[in-house]
Amino acid sequence: MNWTARLSENVPLFEDTTALLASAIDFEVVCICTPNGLHAKQAIQFLTAGKHVVVEKPLALSVADCKAIIKASKDANKHVFGVMQNRYSPASIWFKEQIDAGVMGAILQVHLNCFWNRDHRYYTLPPGGRPHPWHGDEALDGGVLFTQFAHFIDLLCWCFGDVRIHSARLANQNHKDLHVFADAGVVHFSLGPGTLGSLNFSTAIWDQNFESTLTAIGERGTIKLGGQYMNEVRHCHVEGLAFPDLPPSSPANNYGQYTGSAANHHFIIDNVVNVLNGEAKVATPANEGLAVVQIIQDIYDFGLAPI
Repeated sequence: MNWTARLSENVPLFEDTTALLASAIDFEVVCICTPNGLHAKQAIQFLTAGKHVVVEKPLALSVADCKAIIKASKDANKHVFGVMQNRYSPASIWFKEQIDAGVMGAILQVHLNCFWNRDHRYYTLPPGGRPHPWHGDEALDGGVLFTQFAHFIDLLCWCFGDVRIHSARLANQNHKDLHVFADAGVVHFSLGPGTLGSLNFSTAIWDQNFESTLTAIGERGTIKLGGQYMNEVRHCHVEGLAFPDLPPSSPANNYGQYTGSAANHHFIIDNVVNVLNGEAKVATPANEGLAVVQIIQDIYDFGLAPI
């Protein structure tokens, strides 16, 4: 795609990050929206140059790279803002409030299901179905847990804290001609003593996204978030708690032939502005992005090669 044809003459364009840093342009914040495998290198480069960074999910593709970003942030005394915009959906905010308030009593089980479509429309480009420049490239993409489902694993961490992986079975069921990594998996985890959990995920769903759900079963009731993007309260049957009347969530990001999570990115940028003005704390700090990457790395380590 010829990006220069879509830019105003007044918008400076650089071929690489080194050229940008060598220019005379004065800026404070960089938004890194490049392929996943480049996040760590570029974040560290800009932090070292004295810039704050906003990093799209995932923070990086390894725990070691996440820790390197955090070290560079501390050394430079600059902020890292992770992009985990699903936290800003009204249903997500309400759900976390209930968990934090303990209205369900002890949490007995938590189940996360993510069933989406990603087919040739995502992994190839016309004409002729040539491979996408980075979708499906293991070094740049990292796999569906990083690229498609990191948001929902973040909600799991944000609401419940430490997640310990106990087993994982992974498979490449419907994408063997498109990529080498798993497109589906079944994972068992715990959230502390006595709390059972499961994650079922797939991008092998035919034609379009199906749903993403998060179900919490407590001593005094059950709550389920659902919808394609886990942005709706689908079930609430808890002692003393009424079904919530919430404002609608933002629409999904529309990428033409496929859709993604809720369009809440403006909340991330609002937080950046407020933090730099001394009016807020970083809402999605790098250590929370590290926690998500740790879980995904543990899942892939347990799962080994996809069947």
